Amino acid sequence: MQPPPDKAHQDTAGDAQWSRPECQAWTGTLLLGTCLLYCARVSMPICTVSMSQDFGWNKKEAGIVLSSFFWGYCLTQILGGHLGDRIGGEKVILLSASAWGFLTAATPLLAHLGGAHLAFMTFSRVLTGLLQGVYFPALTSLLSQKVRESERAFTYSTVGAGSQFGTLVTGAVGSLLLDWCGWQSVFYLSGGLTLLWVCYVYRYLLSKQDLILALGVLAQGLPMARHTRVPWRQLFRKPSVWAAVFSQLSAACSFFILLSWLPTFFKETFPSSKGWVFNVVPWLVAIPASLFSGFLSDHLISQGYRTITVRKFMQVMGLGLSSVFALCLGHTSSFCKSVFFASASIGLQTFNHSGISVNIQDLAPSCAGVLFGVANTAGALAGVVGVGLGGYLIETTGSWTSVFNLVAVVSSLGLCTFLMFGKAQRVDLSPRQEDL
Repeated sequence: MQPPPDKAHQDTAGDAQWSRPECQAWTGTLLLGTCLLYCARVSMPICTVSMSQDFGWNKKEAGIVLSSFFWGYCLTQILGGHLGDRIGGEKVILLSASAWGFLTAATPLLAHLGGAHLAFMTFSRVLTGLLQGVYFPALTSLLSQKVRESERAFTYSTVGAGSQFGTLVTGAVGSLLLDWCGWQSVFYLSGGLTLLWVCYVYRYLLSKQDLILALGVLAQGLPMARHTRVPWRQLFRKPSVWAAVFSQLSAACSFFILLSWLPTFFKETFPSSKGWVFNVVPWLVAIPASLFSGFLSDHLISQGYRTITVRKFMQVMGLGLSSVFALCLGHTSSFCKSVFFASASIGLQTFNHSGISVNIQDLAPSCAGVLFGVANTAGALAGVVGVGLGGYLIETTGSWTSVFNLVAVVSSLGLCTFLMFGKAQRVDLSPRQEDL
């Protein structure tokens, strides 16, 4: 006898929150997973200069390869959130990680499948973006269901610190591997470690029965229960939802531009500098900054400050002050000052984890995954334009100042919108529930 749709949804997604030991185990595991996600993601930006030399790419062609990741990334955000809300975010993450880990390890082989290096690498990055696009919406869905609201900001910022840690690891180890073994070794390492992580999660944290059930849901589909439908019209009638989406767009676009172009900026502006310095220091600063932002956010709320006040303060730091330091990057010729400004800008951007990223869970915890997917889709689309536009501006103006001006403009627009219209009250409840 088949369980009814509602029961199947409960079995696959699960509404029970984690106990403290479970939360600690999953937080550490997801921190490592986010780290490996970014190890795979930033392998290409780290290797772009060497690959451009090998394959004869100019700045516009390198920009096409770098931005092509976001072409795929923007297409699976909503799908990732929807699947996370339906079958459980941890299962979505595991299945996608197994695929992107294999593809990353196989990237050097794809690069030598003939003379069309640019086409193969662009295709590889689009496919990687498709597979990684489900990660953060599924993560948001998972944490909104499993983590208590009073601990959500710290948990999310801790897991989010994996993005800086992964970039740090790839920057440090990748720079050494570039010098010792060539760019191919960077892809082999990041892809291989991801596959090992997948094996660990499958063996110790997920039961085979749960995974088979999730695969069955994906293969057969389930009737959409009434209570699982996303109230799109109700959500997007609220200015606070639009403000959250636009602020997430701005944060993601600014971060993607810096993530993609900072290694090339340092390599060309300071050719005699050591890669491990500018590829490591900014992300080394960002890790404690991310953890501190989560701790500070939860602490301020526990002291009685309004939730929306804390969220907006975090965005002032994450979008406002960080863009000031990005602007400074275009107006200094000192290597030490440039490393300082880049570190400050990247570090302050981590405050977005405790601002807009958690605000989406404040607004709609019942469908946080799919709503975050919408917001991150917008951010990925902006990333396609922003990273590509960055390459065009550098090629046409010959100046890096234009790129950092672009980051500042995008960040300022997102900040102003959130300060004016951002709220923290739930908007996913039916009118009858709101009146209770």
